[in-house]
Amino acid sequence: MFMLLHVGDKQAADPMWSNFASLLVRQEAALQALKRKKRYEKQLSQIDGTLSTIEFQREALENSHTNTEVLKNMSYAAQTMKKVHENMDLNKIDDLMQDITEQQDVAREISEAISNRAAFGDEFDEDELLAELEELEQEELNKRMRDVRLPNVPSTSLPSRPASSRKRVEDEDDMKQLAAWAS
Repeated sequence: MFMLLHVGDKQAADPMWSNFASLLVRQEAALQALKRKKRYEKQLSQIDGTLSTIEFQREALENSHTNTEVLKNMSYAAQTMKKVHENMDLNKIDDLMQDITEQQDVAREISEAISNRAAFGDEFDEDELLAELEELEQEELNKRMRDVRLPNVPSTSLPSRPASSRKRVEDEDDMKQLAAWAS
């Protein structure tokens, strides 16, 4: 872009002109470097786009392969289920399930019959048994009460102030201490 003009020997010997000339050469080199950089950036962008496209296509191929395998397996499973169900009759299955339910009911009844108490001990009246138990408990309580020793009555005189007024005075003192602490 910039052209170096040929100047006379006098101007070439001048340091200011030589600085100007070297500046022009450096600017030209810098412009060339910027142009190269822009070309490389454009190439890099194109390569990056190409790689992205290839990666997308690879993933699409993998997905289509996976889908194909899934469909094959689903088809195989459907065919196998058809073969298995060919020999099954829904009416037979319902009958079988009813038979199983009936047998479970029979087994439950047998288990309940075995686990219930035998009717041998039911000849006693339950009210009479409860009354006898209460009588035994009362006898035990009476026996314990006979063995209890009561303390002797104190021989000293009782305090002049009733216990309730002492308690009230103690409560008032406690409240005064609490109020003093809180303030």
